[in-house]
Amino acid sequence: MIEAKGIEKSYGNLKVLKGIDFSAEKSEVVSIMGASGAGKSTLLHILGTLSTPDKGTLSIDGTDVLSLSGKGLSDFRNRKIGFVFQFHHLLPEFTSLENVMIPALIAGRPAKEAKSASADLLADLGLSARLSHKPSQLSGGEQQRVAIARALVNNPSVLFADEPSGNLDSRNKEELHKLLFSLRDKYGQTIVIVTHDPELAAMCDRSLFMRDGLFVEE
Repeated sequence: MIEAKGIEKSYGNLKVLKGIDFSAEKSEVVSIMGASGAGKSTLLHILGTLSTPDKGTLSIDGTDVLSLSGKGLSDFRNRKIGFVFQFHHLLPEFTSLENVMIPALIAGRPAKEAKSASADLLADLGLSARLSHKPSQLSGGEQQRVAIARALVNNPSVLFADEPSGNLDSRNKEELHKLLFSLRDKYGQTIVIVTHDPELAAMCDRSLFMRDGLFVEE
């Protein structure tokens, strides 16, 4: 599902990624661990097409994504990739349902279909009673579940998660960890997770460790 080879990235004189090879199979859950500054989030942003490497190749679901640009890249990202971040980035003026609908509407799906798919996802995540609530009316765990529903509404091939439970208390963190794996089992996404949490990493199919811009043995 994901095949990256020789990924390099520098910011000025600082070389953040030094020739990373990474692959993930369909429906595999892979965690990437390492100290702050190791290059984990930079790699995740490149894999997720949010940033471009200086060198290397990247294929997602059979598409050479580095050959895409502009609207072609935006359309691919909208259809094939979902993102969940530590801070959920929900739009405060919109309800839970409206927040989840936005990527579906951007993809050109009819409003009725987008609304139905969003409501079904939120119900799957235990939020059927929160459809009309705005983010300020939700708990941290509920906000993160809305963000996950938003990431999944277009049924992407790959879900990228950057410290998805880093802002949650222990109970909500445990619930979120279980949720990610139940979603994989139900929807079949490949999931790549950057995390500092050893409990979450231990649940994954495979765990990789980064140091100074390279994968190393932990």
